[in-house]
Amino acid sequence: VPCLKGAELERKVNGMFSFTTDGMPLLGESAEVRGFWSAQAGWITHAGGVGKVVAEWMVNGTPSIDMRECDIKRFHPHAHTSSYVRKRSAQQYREVYDIVHPRQQMEEPRGLRVSPFYGREQELGAFFFEAGGWERPQWYEANAHLLADQDWPDRKGFNAHFWSPIIGAEHRAARERVVIFDSTPFTKLEARGPGALSFMQYITGNQMDKLPGSVTYTPMLTESGGIKCDLTVVRTAEESFLIVTGGGLGMHDQAWVRSHLPSDGSTRVTDVTGALSCISVWGPRARKLVQQVSEDDFSNGGFPYLAAIRVAIGDVPLLAVRISYVGELGWELYVPSENALRVWDALWETGQPLGLIAMGLGALDSLRLEKGYRLWGAEIHTEYNPYEAGMGFAVKRNKGDFLGRDALVEVTKQGVSRKLCCLTLEDSGLVVMGGEPLLIGDRVVGYVTSADYGYSVQKSIVYGYLPTDYANEGTTVDVLYYGERYHATVVREPLYDPAGEKLKS
Repeated sequence: VPCLKGAELERKVNGMFSFTTDGMPLLGESAEVRGFWSAQAGWITHAGGVGKVVAEWMVNGTPSIDMRECDIKRFHPHAHTSSYVRKRSAQQYREVYDIVHPRQQMEEPRGLRVSPFYGREQELGAFFFEAGGWERPQWYEANAHLLADQDWPDRKGFNAHFWSPIIGAEHRAARERVVIFDSTPFTKLEARGPGALSFMQYITGNQMDKLPGSVTYTPMLTESGGIKCDLTVVRTAEESFLIVTGGGLGMHDQAWVRSHLPSDGSTRVTDVTGALSCISVWGPRARKLVQQVSEDDFSNGGFPYLAAIRVAIGDVPLLAVRISYVGELGWELYVPSENALRVWDALWETGQPLGLIAMGLGALDSLRLEKGYRLWGAEIHTEYNPYEAGMGFAVKRNKGDFLGRDALVEVTKQGVSRKLCCLTLEDSGLVVMGGEPLLIGDRVVGYVTSADYGYSVQKSIVYGYLPTDYANEGTTVDVLYYGERYHATVVREPLYDPAGEKLKS
C-alpha cells in the first residue's frame, strides 16, 4: 500500500493463535451448560464480526448470518479427543496460508467411522471422502468399465481434482437401471414419549399429526423463519418418530433438537445412528430387485410413495421407507447394523442380472440437482426462509403454533425479495464449483449455491438466489468463473421428470 511506505508500527502484537480441527472459530452457546457462551479461535481480523454475531446470538436467539461452520456444537464426539485435536489442528496450522482445494480431504486420522459395508466398498475400489468422521465413497473404480459409452465432458484444471468421469457412469446407472447406495452416515434420532407428537409439531414446519407409517419431509426453523435444517421424519408409532438428517452436520441438528425438548420429560431423544445402518436402492429396476429378495409387497398399491413399512429381506427384519433423493423409484432400508452386511450381500447377488452397481456421493449430487432437491448448507440455511427457497410446500402454517410460524406469517404478508433459481450454462462443457458471483451487468446479484453437470439432461446446472425481478424464466445472468464471464439462463425446475412420475411409479 503506497501511502504506508515508511510508516512506523506504533503497536505490535505477537500472541498465540488457536487452531481448531477444521480451522474455524468456536462460537455460540455450550450444549452442556446453558448460558455459557464461547467466542474462541477467532483471529484479530475477525474480532468485529465475532463480537457482532455472538451479541446477536445471545440477544435474539440466532445471529443475522448463518454460523453453521463456526457453531461450537458442530463436532461429533470423536472430534473432542486429545489425539484427534492434536493431529487435525496441527495440520490446519501447517496449511493456514496454503491454497487448499475445496474437495481436498484430510489424510489423518481416517477410518474413524465406517459402515458395515466398508470392506465391500474397499473391494469395489471406492474413493473415500470424509464427513463427520464417516468414510463415504465418492465413486467406485469398479465402475470404470461403464465409461465405454461416455458422452459427457471431461473436466480440466483445478476443477478436475478429486473428480472422476466414473461419477457420470454411476449417475446414468441410477437413471437407467438400479444402484445401491450406503446411506448409513445419515444421523438418525428417535423421539419417543407421550409428548413426542406435540414436540415434533412445534419444532418442525410441516404437519406431523399423521398415521404411523407416514413419511414427511420438513424444515426446522429459527424464530426468525430461517431454515435451521431440513430432514425426513418417519412416524413409527403413536408415540415414536424417527428423525433422519445429514451425516456431516448431524451434531448441529441434534443439538438444536435437544435444546428444544420439553422440560417435563415427556419426550426423549436417542441417537441411534450407530445402531441402525441404511441401504438405499434407487432406479427404475429397484422394485424388481427388492421384490426378488423379499416376500413382502413392494407394489405401488401395497407400498405407496412416502410410506414406511416393516418388511424382511431374506431372514432380516427391517424398516423400509419409500423415498428417494435422486428422483427415481426407490427405498431406504433401515436395518440393525449387526444384520446389515447380510442384506447388502443379498441385494448385491440378486441385483447383478439387473445391472446393479454401487453408487457414490458424486453421482448423488448431480442427480439431486437435476431434480431440484435442495442441499442444506448450500441452497438452504438460516439466512433463507422456505418461501425464498421454493420449499413452501413443506410448511403448514394452519397446523397450529410452531417455531418460526409468526415470522413466516409476516413473510407472506410482505412477500419475498429473492428466490432460488435453476440456471443452465450456455457452455454445457463448463462446470463451475460453487460460490461464484452471479452478475447482471456490473452488479453482483447473488452467488452460485451449487453446481454440477446433469448427465441425464446433458446440461451444466447452476443454482443461486436472484432478486425477484430477475428470477423469471429466460433471464440471462453471467457467472464469473476465474475472471471470465459465462452466460447462464434461468430455466424452469426441475429439469428432470418435472411431474415426478418416475418417483411415484
